[in-house]
Amino acid sequence: MREGLVSIITPTYNCGKFIGETIESVQRQTYTNWEMVIVDDCSKDRTKEIVKEYINKDARIKYYCLKNNSGAAVARTRAMQLADGEYMAFLDADDLWSEDKLEKQIQFMRQNNYAFSCTAYEQIDEEGNLINKIVKTIPKTDYNRLLLDCPVGNSTVMYSVKKMGKFEVPNIRKRNDDALWLQMLKREKYIMGMPDVLMKYRIRKNSISSNKLKVIKYHWILYRKIEHLNIFRSLFHIGYWCLIKSVKIK
Repeated sequence: MREGLVSIITPTYNCGKFIGETIESVQRQTYTNWEMVIVDDCSKDRTKEIVKEYINKDARIKYYCLKNNSGAAVARTRAMQLADGEYMAFLDADDLWSEDKLEKQIQFMRQNNYAFSCTAYEQIDEEGNLINKIVKTIPKTDYNRLLLDCPVGNSTVMYSVKKMGKFEVPNIRKRNDDALWLQMLKREKYIMGMPDVLMKYRIRKNSISSNKLKVIKYHWILYRKIEHLNIFRSLFHIGYWCLIKSVKIK
């Protein structure tokens, strides 16, 4: 483990259209002690070639490709295994960070002695245009609160490896980020929320997240097979999620 280093965990699959912009948002960080660990889940587009162009100019960027297409959970776990940082920060291959994201979040964690944190974020469309929606944080998110509707943006999360150690991401295709936070909240009581908007989350038309029926399926897998909740509690959480989506609370 390298003191002060932030390891940025970025799984990718067919994100060649976006990953260059994502990397550049990392390169613009005012906090410069970072490594970006990109693990490719056997992309069929030009992701590898695009990333290699950046690696040739910036040794802080590292690229690995899985032998077989295995899903985002496996790619994310592999990136975490390869990371050397005192902190881990998560960034999806199509999202963007504000240039002061790492600096502000590390300061927030160090000043308050927090091990686990997230920030507010805003949404952009597939072409990168703001859609005038900000998702705010809540001050503290515990295990039970996360189960309700996961008020945490994946690409805003950072945690202290020194305080919490490393984790393996539960191997489900969707909601594996939520599953990871739930595992981590069994070790650390709260994810502490920063009110600052420090990330842009890209809404993509054909993502799994845009297909609500598929998302419900993966919620069920998360609740029943990963977290082993009983049927009634699982149905309650799915019903709550459907309610907030139907009235567009989130």
